[in-house]
Amino acid sequence: MQRQNIPSGAKWESIVGYSRAVRIGQHVCISGTTAFDESGHIVGKDDPYAQTEQIIRIIEKVLKTAGGSLRDVIRTRIFVINIDDWEEIGRAHGKYFAHIMPATSMVEVKRLIQPDVLVEIEADAVLSG
Repeated sequence: MQRQNIPSGAKWESIVGYSRAVRIGQHVCISGTTAFDESGHIVGKDDPYAQTEQIIRIIEKVLKTAGGSLRDVIRTRIFVINIDDWEEIGRAHGKYFAHIMPATSMVEVKRLIQPDVLVEIEADAVLSG
């Protein structure tokens, strides 16, 4: 099967050796995504809801590049630095996924890539087309 690497343009990709997403056949795996905008600034500093929304918008954009949409998401993995924020994060996730209902998990971790990053989300999708 043909492989499509979808880059984010982040400087880390060539250093770490990863792609924002990889599509093989109808399967798309999206790397851990954080709430940075195209200028490299964090969106929603100190706001887990805003960060979650920004992340899902990025995931949606990646899926469009791969030929899909959020409707194709079958699983998300949510990493948070404060599990007490679960309701805000869950509310933002539900805003986009309540009608899709992917499998998901939310896990508290000690820290993420930068101090202002409160949430990181991975997603897997199977394109329907």
